[in-house]
Amino acid sequence: MNTPSPYTFVLFGATGDLSLRKVLPALFRAFRTGQLGSDAATDTGHILAVSRKPMDAASYRAWCEAHAREHIKPDVWDEDAWRRFLATIDYMPLDLGREDEFGALAERLAQRRGVRIFYLATGPSLFIPICEGLRSAGLNENSRIVLEKPLGHDLASSVAINDAVGAIFREDQIYRIDHYLGKEAVQNLLALRFGNAIFEPLWRRELIESIQITIAEAIGVEGRGEFYEQTGALRDMVQNHLLQLLAIVAMEPPLSMDADAVRDEKLRVLRSLRPLNDETVARNVVRGQYGGGAIDKSAVPAYVDEPGVPADSQTETFVALKAEIDNWRWAGVPFFLRTGKRLGERVAEIVVNYRATPYPLLGEATAHPGANRLVIRLQPNESIRLYCLAKQPGEGMNLQSVHLDLAFDQFFKGHRMDAYERLLLDVINGRLALFVRRDEQEQAWRWVAPIQAYWSRQHKGPKRYAAGTWGPPAASALLAQYGTGWVEEDI
Repeated sequence: MNTPSPYTFVLFGATGDLSLRKVLPALFRAFRTGQLGSDAATDTGHILAVSRKPMDAASYRAWCEAHAREHIKPDVWDEDAWRRFLATIDYMPLDLGREDEFGALAERLAQRRGVRIFYLATGPSLFIPICEGLRSAGLNENSRIVLEKPLGHDLASSVAINDAVGAIFREDQIYRIDHYLGKEAVQNLLALRFGNAIFEPLWRRELIESIQITIAEAIGVEGRGEFYEQTGALRDMVQNHLLQLLAIVAMEPPLSMDADAVRDEKLRVLRSLRPLNDETVARNVVRGQYGGGAIDKSAVPAYVDEPGVPADSQTETFVALKAEIDNWRWAGVPFFLRTGKRLGERVAEIVVNYRATPYPLLGEATAHPGANRLVIRLQPNESIRLYCLAKQPGEGMNLQSVHLDLAFDQFFKGHRMDAYERLLLDVINGRLALFVRRDEQEQAWRWVAPIQAYWSRQHKGPKRYAAGTWGPPAASALLAQYGTGWVEEDI
C-alpha cells in the first residue's frame, strides 16, 4: 500500500448532495483501509470542507454525522474509524462568488504542507468563479483541480469552461472525473483485452456482430427535477459515461498504460465515430420519457409529476441509439447504446455479440448471432460472463447455452474499492489515466451536437414509456431493423 505525499483535500460544495452521497463516503472508505495516509495525529493528509453555510468545524462534523453517514454501506462501517476520520476534517465558510474571500482560504492553506487538491462538487456555473478566486489568491500553483460533470450543456459552453479553467491551470493539473472509468470491471476490461492473448484476436469486425452498452437506472430524478430539466439523459449519461465506455471497448492497444497513451487511443475512437445528421438521428436515435408505473411493486409517478418538473416538459429520461466507428477494426459493426431512468432494473453492462458460425453443422442454435457473447457487468455486481454452446446430456446433438463466470467478489476476497474511492486516490497520488482529457471531452460533445440540434427543432416530444419497463417500443424497433435485439435475459 502506497502512502501518499502530504496533501490537503479542499472540498467545495461540502454540504451538497454529491459531497454527502459520494465524495465523503469514498474518502472514509480509503481512510478506513489506511490509504489516505491521514490521521488527526499526523501531518500527511487533511480535508478542508468549504461551503457558504456559516458553521464551524464541529458543526460540520455533526452535519456529516446527520447526512453523510447514512450513505456508507454496512459492510465497511467502522465506528472508531468514522470518529477518527471526522477528526481529520476542518471547515470554513466561503462565498464562492467573492474573490476577496479566497485570501482567507490561502491563509488557511499556508499552514499545510504538500499539494493542494481542489474538488469542485458544485454546479458547473461555479467552476469559473472558483478557479478565478483560486488564481487571485495564488492557489493555482502546486495544486490539482477536480471537475465534476456535467462540464457545460453543449460544445460551446464546454469549450468556454475549458478555456477559462485552462487559462488558470495546466492540463496536467485538471482531473475531469467520470466515475464509470473507476469501476473495477472497466479496469478488468483492459486487463481482459491487453493482458490475455486469447481475446485480442477475437476483438474485431470479422468476428463480432454487434456491441451493446446499457446503463439502466430504476430510480427517478430523486427530487432533483429542476436540475434534471437542465440536463436530460443525453447530457447526463450519453455524452460522457456511454461514449467513454464505447471508447474503452473499441480502442487500440496503447503504447503503454501511461495516462496520455491511453487517452490518445480513446480520442482516436471518438474521432472515428461516424458523424450524425438529421436523417441518421431520425432513424437511429430514440428519446423517451417515463410515465407512471411500478418499481418493485410500488407505484411511482410520471416524470412530469416529479417535484420541479413542468407538466409540459420535453426533457428526455431515456436515450437509445446506434453508433458506427469508421476504422479498420470496427467498420460495419453497430454499437447500440442505451440509458434511462425508471427502467426495469439497475444495471450497467457491455455485451459483445459474436457472429454466428459460418455453417449450422450442429443445428439452428449455432446460426444465431449472440450464441457466443461476452457480458461485462459493471453494476450492481461486477463480473465477466462468457456464453457458449455445449451439448446437452443424453441422446442426439442438442445444444444449450452455458456460461463461464468470473465473479470478482467471489474470486477476490480482499477489500474492493468503489469507483469514487479509486478515482479520489488517483487524484491524491497524481495519476491521470482514468480522467478525461479536454480533447476527448470536446470530441464527445461534437458528436452529440447534431442530436441536440435536431431535437431542438422538433415539435414532437419524447416517446413515453411506463416506469418499470425497458423503455419505449421504438428502442426495440431500432435494433430490429438491424436484425437483432437487446440482450436482457442476463438482467
